Amino acid sequence: MSATLDLQDTRRRIFAIVGASSGNLVEWFDFYIYSFCAIYFAHAFFPTGNATTELLNTAGVFAAGFLMRPIGGWLFGRIADKHGRRISMLISVCMMCAGSLAIAVMPTYATIGAAAPALLLVARLFQGLSVGGEYGTSATYMSEVALEGKRGFYASFQYVTLIGGQLLAVLVLVILQQMLSDAQLKAWGWRIPFVIGALTAVVAVYLRRALDETSSAETRHMKEAGTLRGLFEHKRAFITVLGFTAGGSLIFYTFTTYMQKYLVNTAGMPARTASAVMTGALFVYMLMQPLFGALSDRIGRRTSMIWFGILTTLCTVPILRALGGVTSPYAAFGLVIAALAIISLYTSISGLIKSEMFPPEVRALGVGFSYAIANALFGGSAEYVALGLKSVGMESSFYWYVTVMCAVALFFSVRMPDPRRHGYLRDEVPPLDTAHEAGR
Repeated sequence: MSATLDLQDTRRRIFAIVGASSGNLVEWFDFYIYSFCAIYFAHAFFPTGNATTELLNTAGVFAAGFLMRPIGGWLFGRIADKHGRRISMLISVCMMCAGSLAIAVMPTYATIGAAAPALLLVARLFQGLSVGGEYGTSATYMSEVALEGKRGFYASFQYVTLIGGQLLAVLVLVILQQMLSDAQLKAWGWRIPFVIGALTAVVAVYLRRALDETSSAETRHMKEAGTLRGLFEHKRAFITVLGFTAGGSLIFYTFTTYMQKYLVNTAGMPARTASAVMTGALFVYMLMQPLFGALSDRIGRRTSMIWFGILTTLCTVPILRALGGVTSPYAAFGLVIAALAIISLYTSISGLIKSEMFPPEVRALGVGFSYAIANALFGGSAEYVALGLKSVGMESSFYWYVTVMCAVALFFSVRMPDPRRHGYLRDEVPPLDTAHEAGR
């Protein structure tokens, strides 16, 4: 009987991982399609005649969306800690897809003038609010529902679907590039991915409605649940997450969303070739996550983080310089994969290691708010800083900027307590029987 119950519980937890991560994929597809399609719609909202300037403007809007993340991290973290993880994830995915639909039907600068970029900014701020809440809540949920002793492996599926969202965005773009001419893509084809993103809301909502709740009524009703006062009782954990997220987010966005533009704008690679390179690289990167997550279960999360800090500090400048002068797409693919393998030491356990630092009553808030602040300041600005330095002839300064922030991540990883001895999830196995109670 006990064995049967254990098997049923394991199946429910695996289903919860699949359901949560599927919604996560939809969220991140919607968010990243903006970045990958920017080379086709930049002129429609910011017509200047200069490709770098147009991309710089769209990157600025991309960065502005990140500035809403701390608000989203606070708002949805509070909802998740006080009313349940499930209801928070349902609201966030609906908001994200509403933003995508708005961009899909938005008039251009030629039609309504300066109101067009203003509306684009509003839609991205709305999406930034949503994704700011998505990361913390989904990271918390997937960490809590993961099986003891295999948390690194199961929690890594947050980034499998996060990267999967990027991959799907690139794949959709590659398919459109094969079906449509550049002129058609620039005229109207760029709207198609945003329509696809909006339609996936129905599937995501359906999957998330069926999820079990991992927070308990006891923790949700605690006085400090979801409050900043309760969060700041754990100041060291909050500052530590800020520290290693700054470098982790910056290098992640450098080698994922920005890399396509870097290969086109700096290495001189054709846009279609760069898209194909990044499609293959992101697919391999996605497959790496469970492997590195399982590795962390064996060697420890703190050890993984320290190696991430050491290798990124040593290898960032050489890899970016080599990519800047690359001529072969195969060489570019190999260099990007090398960088992404190193980054996987962090991304595979990113949500889990943050979740292990906070107690359940402020966990979603702690993970989401601290991550969102560092991510907004350093991750969201990565493209803007890189393109800005390039526009004034100082592109190599960006390489050293990324390296310095990775060294900061190393510092905080070294001083971080070992989750195997001090983590809040260590002896915690949340029940999966409160789905109907949460959010009432």
